Amino acid sequence: MRAVVRQAVRDVRTAPPPRPADPPTDPTVAALRRVVDDLAASSHAIGELMLEVAPAYLSDSEAADVLALLCEQIGEPLEHGLAARRYAMSGDRRAPHGTVL
Repeated sequence: MRAVVRQAVRDVRTAPPPRPADPPTDPTVAALRRVVDDLAASSHAIGELMLEVAPAYLSDSEAADVLALLCEQIGEPLEHGLAARRYAMSGDRRAPHGTVL
């Protein structure tokens, strides 16, 4: 049952945006874009983990109480964990701005 609910929640949430159709011609820009995309994917994965522990219906302050110990255990600042959680909920790359990306 838990797996079915987890999959349903994943299906409803917005996934990270797809890569642009036309990759940049400059190899340096293409390499940097891959790094940013990898960071975004990692942030989204961390955000999904945070959502498993502190579901989306909790406010940031309520989630902070629940996530403080998890963030401490994985070596992630609480602010970064909350930003990744917001990114996983919204799919908006601006959510972790200034923390992860």
